[in-house]
Amino acid sequence: MFPNGNATGRRKFLAGALALVSAPGTALADRQSAPREEIRIGTTPVFLDDHLSLLSVWQKYLEERLERKVGFARRRSYQEITDLLLSGQLDAAWVCSPPYLMNLSHLRLLCVPVYEGKPLYRSYLIVQSEDTRTRHISDLRGHIYAFSDPQSNSGCLVPRVELHHAKETPNRFFLKSFFTFSHRRVVDAVALGLAHGGSVDGYVWDTMRKQIPKTTEGTRVAWKSREYGFPPIVARRSLPERDFQSLQGAFVSMHDDPAGSALLQQLNLDGFERGTHKLFASVEANLRLVGDLL
Repeated sequence: MFPNGNATGRRKFLAGALALVSAPGTALADRQSAPREEIRIGTTPVFLDDHLSLLSVWQKYLEERLERKVGFARRRSYQEITDLLLSGQLDAAWVCSPPYLMNLSHLRLLCVPVYEGKPLYRSYLIVQSEDTRTRHISDLRGHIYAFSDPQSNSGCLVPRVELHHAKETPNRFFLKSFFTFSHRRVVDAVALGLAHGGSVDGYVWDTMRKQIPKTTEGTRVAWKSREYGFPPIVARRSLPERDFQSLQGAFVSMHDDPAGSALLQQLNLDGFERGTHKLFASVEANLRLVGDLL
């Protein structure tokens, strides 16, 4: 049923997936009981899966700029991070656009990453490198498909919209589909033959190919979506305005000093900009089209 793949690699992948299920939250600096003067920022496993040391450097950078304690909390899914934001246990978080758009009364746009000169990115359909036939998700009827997160635009909403245009749903169209809760793990699943295809954040795949090329060697980009607003950093609306402004300023000014520029280079980003809600109009339209996503 599965394409041929490395058995050892499969076992490692499945062991990692089981570990994620059994331990849904891991924290670099998750201090929910810390004094209120600490700024708490949430992240999910995007391409930062193997970059805990980078989060530590980023934490120290923000602490110097803000002159206060900063804590990073990592969680497995966007839903977990959103729940912490809505309950006030986090002050800000790097999320995807659907969680932000579905909680506009409680969340506020802080800033948007700039990638290759624009605050935009694409969803990629990836397949195994030896698959030279697939050009679109419609070519994968009856196959096994890997999504990233149920609340991911690039990893779930975009491919569902493409199927919607063909009057199909994942349950009817695929033999089987599953969530990896990480774009990196979608790449792993396809490369190892656990899935025939998958949807990933194009920025993540590009960054993996640039920084750790061996991780993408077994995959090929078969299709790219239109451009969408880049996954934003958002803040809870109850965050005091002074804290909001200082945190936004720290992100937006990163490209202005050597330490910030070095961090951006590691993130494979040009910088951060304040952004506007209009950036996510096309994602809003897709949410209306596939309204049962969240």
